[in-house]
Amino acid sequence: MGFSVRELYKKYGEKVVVDHLSFSMDGPGVYALLGTNGAGKTTSIRMILNMLAKDGGTVEWNGGPLTLQNCNVGYLAEERGLYPKNTLMDQLLYFASLRGVSRAEAKKRIQYWGERLEATEYLYPPQGARGNAAKPKKADQLSKGNQQKIQLMLALLSDPELLILDEPLSGLDPVNTDLFKSIIHEEIGKGKYLIMSSHQMATIEEFCTDLTILNRSKTVLQGNLAEIKKGYGRINLFVKAEQDLRALIEGAGVTILSDVGFSYQCRVTGEEQANALLKTIVEKGITLIAFELREPSLHEIFVEKVGDAHEEQ
Repeated sequence: MGFSVRELYKKYGEKVVVDHLSFSMDGPGVYALLGTNGAGKTTSIRMILNMLAKDGGTVEWNGGPLTLQNCNVGYLAEERGLYPKNTLMDQLLYFASLRGVSRAEAKKRIQYWGERLEATEYLYPPQGARGNAAKPKKADQLSKGNQQKIQLMLALLSDPELLILDEPLSGLDPVNTDLFKSIIHEEIGKGKYLIMSSHQMATIEEFCTDLTILNRSKTVLQGNLAEIKKGYGRINLFVKAEQDLRALIEGAGVTILSDVGFSYQCRVTGEEQANALLKTIVEKGITLIAFELREPSLHEIFVEKVGDAHEEQ
């Protein structure tokens, strides 16, 4: 099995919105598609799903063109895609039927995911005080976060092989964020192919091994996240002490990015410079609370790759 995107291209008039995007997944896992607003992420996803016509390029699943007939796909869109005035249960059953799930099986899966997502109260109206059932819930009666639960349920009802999540944690409180994350981890454990787009870089670091960063429709960085970070080296240094170290840090030629109290976020040229600073601090008998040398975060790499161009735009 395998999934690949080759030279995906889209333009509107003279404006190119996706410029020859290519990436592949040779096996199950999570691939991140990142970029600033308007970089072409959602347009790329819609072309992958054949929701939007391509002006060039191919999308393949197991060596042939990806279609809904040869690949079981689940899609959680960034925008709310529920019908506001229809009951949630009717919509879930309808969309399940579109994906070839029988009504009886769909009801079992809705029951399971309703409990797993803590959304049964919206699907099964409780009995009133006089034994009368409450009216079934409609989409426009739910909060943004609870609508997101229903949309994730829709994406999972067909037990997809390929799951595409566009901003899956948008609008969620911390409790439901952890709930969604646990479900994503479970889907990874089942050997699914996942493509994830998110502005939450910490979430991407938690789940994804490989990524593409887009800026103004073009790929500006691509590869394995661990290898990308390794290539930068451990250049970020955090120092915390019980007294002012600014003069000592600057005297060692280390760049201070920020300081709060006696805590310093710094940039070093490498481990040699950091070790020299540590030796100086120890020799002077200064008590250290923290001294941590690390690779740059994905957030920092992202800002470096697209920040200047985004500000110009």
